[in-house]
Amino acid sequence: MARAVVIGAGIGGLTAAVALQRRGWDVTVCERASSLEPVGSGLAVAANALKALDTIGVGDEIRKLSAVQGEGGIRRSDGRWLMRTTAEAASARYGDSVVLLRRADLVDALSARLEPGTVRLGAAVSRADPGSGLVTTDAGELEADLVVAADGIHSPTRAALFPGHPGPRYAGITSWRVLVPGGGLPGQTSESWGAGQVFGVMPLAGGLAYCYGTDTVPAGGGGGDQRAELLRLFGGWHSPIPELLAAASPDAVLRNDVHHLVEPLPAMHRGRVALLGDAAHPMTPNMGQGACQAIEDAVVLAHVASEGTGLAAYTSARLARTARITARSASICRATRLRAPLAVRLRDTMMTLAGRLAPGRVTRAMDEVLGWTPPA
Repeated sequence: MARAVVIGAGIGGLTAAVALQRRGWDVTVCERASSLEPVGSGLAVAANALKALDTIGVGDEIRKLSAVQGEGGIRRSDGRWLMRTTAEAASARYGDSVVLLRRADLVDALSARLEPGTVRLGAAVSRADPGSGLVTTDAGELEADLVVAADGIHSPTRAALFPGHPGPRYAGITSWRVLVPGGGLPGQTSESWGAGQVFGVMPLAGGLAYCYGTDTVPAGGGGGDQRAELLRLFGGWHSPIPELLAAASPDAVLRNDVHHLVEPLPAMHRGRVALLGDAAHPMTPNMGQGACQAIEDAVVLAHVASEGTGLAAYTSARLARTARITARSASICRATRLRAPLAVRLRDTMMTLAGRLAPGRVTRAMDEVLGWTPPA
């Protein structure tokens, strides 16, 4: 039986583990944390990722756990709509809409499909040899025919495989994320743009609201009451943003500087080691495709590895696509960072005109991303 070692038990790593086990692999997941409590709060799973999850038997469960995005789009900080779209338009074009759920629910659904003992918690990996597939952990060595490095944005495995690569850079924005109980507004999903700032509201199942904000600030800040910071930044924006922030627990607010890969890697593998998700292509959150691309990576990698065509086929299938999406997300991020009043007015005017003159263009613009289909 072929053996795989997965480094990291995030969404990408767990998806890869499930996909490989379904194809008959003996899989061990090494997770340095002592529990599977997921970092993050809410998550959008788009049509492309749902198709990938269908191939491992998880898609329908995720649809049942989720709230479906209703009317959505982009607004100004005063609430005026700039662009709008609907879940029906996306479903008609791609066969699925975007479903919204807690990150923890997706992690639980994936881990429940793994064979008992697959995940080793508190198992830090110090080295993965691309030639032999030998993985060194603080609890001993593991032999593998395939090593899946899903060890995050600041992946030590990526740095070891490609020591000359510059790695991720600060994208110029810091993000805040929080779940608000009782704040869900069914069917009302929006992202609002101001001068260098963004605030998003996503309704989840069970009356929860997932809220996120970004601001153009220097990296390395933080500390203190982050809910108070959000109220300072967004408390004067349109309803229901101030009300949601007032209802949020200060202890539930997560703050992170956003990093992304400006220069794509030369490959997404080396020898027996394949990079996946944020380890391979960290991106800004502006397209909601970070987790979705990790899920795509996982099912494609399991397919390629099981077909025996070599990991070069994995790089061929994934590198150019993820590089394009990473670059496109970064370009949207740059648009949100505009602060000069004239530049902001011009940006908003162009978005409004695009939405009015070509209303279907908003949906069609996502064809390359959402129209993807997994390997047969």
